[in-house]
Amino acid sequence: MPKPESFPIDKIYVPVKRKKALKPELVQEIAESMLEIGQQAPILVRPDEGRFVLVEGLHRLEACKSLGEATIIGLLVSADTAQPKMQSFHSAEAQAESDKMARLKKLRLEREAAEELAVATGAATATRSAERPEKGSRNTLKAASQSSRRLPEARPKTLSEWITQQKRDGERY
Repeated sequence: MPKPESFPIDKIYVPVKRKKALKPELVQEIAESMLEIGQQAPILVRPDEGRFVLVEGLHRLEACKSLGEATIIGLLVSADTAQPKMQSFHSAEAQAESDKMARLKKLRLEREAAEELAVATGAATATRSAERPEKGSRNTLKAASQSSRRLPEARPKTLSEWITQQKRDGERY
């Protein structure tokens, strides 16, 4: 395991892709924390032709810069060690995002199916009511008004309402 050492901030190169992820409010929070308790976690850098390339710790590096520091505590890692770590992080992050999107798609499709079923059920109820003979029209009107009262409940407006309805009906979502 490499030991933490001090690196000159002006010799650390930050790749352009990393700079795009910079959040100024986070830099400010870290800078305030560094003033109170110091730098707790070292950054990771790798050597590259007379300079160091930042592997991890952009916000810590920017916080030190904003405080006017000339050096920062870091760990020197090899290019071989840095690449797989970053790839595994990004692939795990991508997999998590993919899983989340798949769950959301499944919920959306189930909700749409439930809405279609509710519409079809409502249409079938209205059709049956219209097909009944005049005899007992009072009961028909009563049934129609009751089904119309239940219709908004059958068609949730939000995903939260739909999930609640599914739980109440004992269906799995």
